[in-house]
Amino acid sequence: MGVSEVDEIDVHDISPMAWRLLRVAAGFGQREVEVEIDDIMQAHISMLENNNRSLSQERLDVLFDLYRSELTDEQVCVLVANF
Repeated sequence: MGVSEVDEIDVHDISPMAWRLLRVAAGFGQREVEVEIDDIMQAHISMLENNNRSLSQERLDVLFDLYRSELTDEQVCVLVANF
């Protein structure tokens, strides 16, 4: 199995708007993410999506994987590339 286009996405290059759209497209509210991922609070999601603060590499990877698990690779690539 080869590396897909979505595997090449650098989570640090995802815009705040794209983070928000990924969350919504994946069917999560901010509070739902807080429940799904240990050590991430609603405030962290809000700050990330409002470009006030980033999360650690580990948290960004976990968050991206959560959203990615609910979306197709094509959906992820379109949202990240266009927003």
